[in-house]
Amino acid sequence: MTKFSVLILGNASAAPTLKRNHTSQLININEQYYLMDCGEGTQLKLREHKIKLQRINHIFISHLHGDHYLGLIGLIQTMHLLGRTTDLMIYCPSDIEEVINVHLKVSESQLKYPIIYKRVNHKKSEIVFENDKVEVISIPLKHKIPCSGYFFKEKQKPLRINPKAIKRYEVPKYQINKIKIGEDYTSSDGVFIKNSKLTMDPLPSFSYAFCSDTKYLEEIATVINGVDLLYHEATFAEEHADRAKKTLHSTAKQAAKIALISNAKKLIIGHFSNRYPDLNVLLNEAKSVFINTELAVQGNEFEVSNPQ
Repeated sequence: MTKFSVLILGNASAAPTLKRNHTSQLININEQYYLMDCGEGTQLKLREHKIKLQRINHIFISHLHGDHYLGLIGLIQTMHLLGRTTDLMIYCPSDIEEVINVHLKVSESQLKYPIIYKRVNHKKSEIVFENDKVEVISIPLKHKIPCSGYFFKEKQKPLRINPKAIKRYEVPKYQINKIKIGEDYTSSDGVFIKNSKLTMDPLPSFSYAFCSDTKYLEEIATVINGVDLLYHEATFAEEHADRAKKTLHSTAKQAAKIALISNAKKLIIGHFSNRYPDLNVLLNEAKSVFINTELAVQGNEFEVSNPQ
């Protein structure tokens, strides 16, 4: 059983409200956690959803506007108080290390664990993290300060074993891993058996793109083409397109256009301005362009492998 999900921890732009925290999301890829942005209140929402903080080893920050990172120092301190000793990786297109070091200096704090910083190139798409299961690619965005989105792509999964064929050909257990990676099998008495007779197609691989604060930018589509789930900021409705242009943000309609031209399978919109008490204004606008759109409602979890 595989899992690929995105849990919305916050969805507000600028100032938080009683019902909308600042931007933050938890990505779960086969029980490996990745935290995306860390606005105020993030660690409280993680606790509310019973997420063990020490299982978070990678934190991706889109940019250094306060509504996207001001919860980070509190989270770092809590991890310290809970006795963390393992490395914490933080990815950011700006010098977030300086910000954290100033706090640690003035509070005379010394962490029990190392923080490793990865400076993300906000002008060029590149792989910023990779392991045997997933790779994360930066998405250059256009905002007032250096800003990057992140594209999570599962690598191709191994072939699935056909249990009936394995039993029929009496394949020993120690050969299974080789067969999963595509090797053929020759029995002890010399019978050659093609891999295709012993395996089934791998389970599908999934992808998720997080596009934080940005003006309408069609170049995004070339990086994330075919994405399964796309999050794109939709701070304003089209009636406030002038405001979006001035502040280098996007409208709901523009977010939907990016989903359309990138051949996304599903779009979620967030980073809502407080001027919209009824978020259906934004949802309906986006759906007029891209029907498979949902709101990034705080507390909702989007299962990419089992779409809502």
